[in-house]
Amino acid sequence: MTLTELRYIVAVAREKHFGRAAEACFVSQPTLSVAIKKLEEELDVKIFERGANEVSVTPLGDEIVRQAQSVIEQAAAIKEIAKRGKDPVAGPLRVGVIYTIGPYLLPDLVRQAIARVPQMPLVLQENFTARLLDMLRTGELDCAILAEPFPDTGLALAPLYDEPFVVAVPKDHPLGRRAQISADELKHETLLLLGTGHCFRDHVLEVCPEYARFSSHAEGIRKSFEGSSLETIKYMVAAGMGVTVVPVLGVPKEPQPHVLYIPFSEPVPTRRVVLAWRRTFTRYEAIAALRNAIYACELPGVARVT
Repeated sequence: MTLTELRYIVAVAREKHFGRAAEACFVSQPTLSVAIKKLEEELDVKIFERGANEVSVTPLGDEIVRQAQSVIEQAAAIKEIAKRGKDPVAGPLRVGVIYTIGPYLLPDLVRQAIARVPQMPLVLQENFTARLLDMLRTGELDCAILAEPFPDTGLALAPLYDEPFVVAVPKDHPLGRRAQISADELKHETLLLLGTGHCFRDHVLEVCPEYARFSSHAEGIRKSFEGSSLETIKYMVAAGMGVTVVPVLGVPKEPQPHVLYIPFSEPVPTRRVVLAWRRTFTRYEAIAALRNAIYACELPGVARVT
């Protein structure tokens, strides 16, 4: 049994496909398949059920895969312990971030990290919350910047900031003359939403529960629109197609000619942004350095949590 074989079974369990797992491990599919078959014969157990279109993990195989992931992490920890003896923050840090945070935080964060810990380059990955949680669990990421709530996965968490939401409306919209807007008023508007999978979509539907109730009705489909990114949706607001809700960091620093951003009246909806990492991750100094770099960023309108 080798670490390479353990990495192969973890990859197959994640990808549920031998070809994709081989690509992720940078080996040929026959090489990966032979290695896994050899491991199954050595253990005298069946780790995977091979189907025509998908590979599934057997119940016993699931336990083996989870233990393999733990062994891989512990092996990596040995290298990290050796690195820490030379420089506690030496080496890349693999950081995940959700789509509705990345564009507004990462440019400044990268500058801050380069200035403060140039020996710790950030390897960045934007994705949905669910995918980032999977990548944390399998060790593909060291940590991730997420918005609560998300499923309890036993991760260590450090709060970063609370971010209020604002309403984006076309410049000539009647709501554009308001100093504040209540969440209840949005139920009468055409609301532009992010597509399924974005956690910010769920946050907006909590602010406007009427749209959640509409989601299975023809009226709801007619009254709302799903976009791929907040930036796309803001362009659609500028075109007069409707209104939307954005996090305050998504508000442009310079006034926009066709979009107005109006604060919510009390109670103002917000989201808690946190830094998450596996409890078995040993580079505590790297996590602290990243958190300090985030705190050094310009975050207008948010309330930092320390």
